[in-house]
Amino acid sequence: MSVECFNIERALEKFNASLKDEDDVLLDEYLQGFEEINSFFHLMGTVFGFVSSDVRAKIDILADFRKKENSDSFTSFKQMIEYEKSTGLLNDSNYVSGSRTLLRLHRGLEFVHEFLLRVGDLGECDKTSACCKSAYNDTLAQHHPWLIRRGALVAMYAMPTKGELLKRVGLSQSRATEMLPDMLKATKIVHNRTENLYTLFELHQLP
Repeated sequence: MSVECFNIERALEKFNASLKDEDDVLLDEYLQGFEEINSFFHLMGTVFGFVSSDVRAKIDILADFRKKENSDSFTSFKQMIEYEKSTGLLNDSNYVSGSRTLLRLHRGLEFVHEFLLRVGDLGECDKTSACCKSAYNDTLAQHHPWLIRRGALVAMYAMPTKGELLKRVGLSQSRATEMLPDMLKATKIVHNRTENLYTLFELHQLP
């Protein structure tokens, strides 16, 4: 997929469409939403290089599950987790687990949500580096080794102002003000549902 722009409207549409029942998330729509999140990472350049390549690999792994003969077992997060847990696949060291792969994307979505939430409070000329660092420290940094954390935090010194950031992703200040609250609400709902499922099935500590 092209990474020329970050389409926040498409991301919002897909994350909203991914909501199933009262507690589940559809995998196809979630991955389509995450394609836009990965475009956002690419547009930020080397600052997010430590995340974007890993996100790309995880999206591809989960998309491949939807192409296999037993793809019905991977229609939603709950179906996937129940299937992999009930069949003992999570204990198979030779099996590339969808549940384990999704957990990595889940952590990335939390980072994006926290970053955008804090960017929303900035003025147009304010630098985004401080809120990026705080969002990273509160989320992804907890799962990264020291060397990656150090490199990421150093790179964040080069983060642009809020106004420059919005230009990179093709948004005006007024459009961002209009769209960001809905985007934050959608990603928060998806994040909370995913978090609850991993708590229910006791899978937060998957290696």
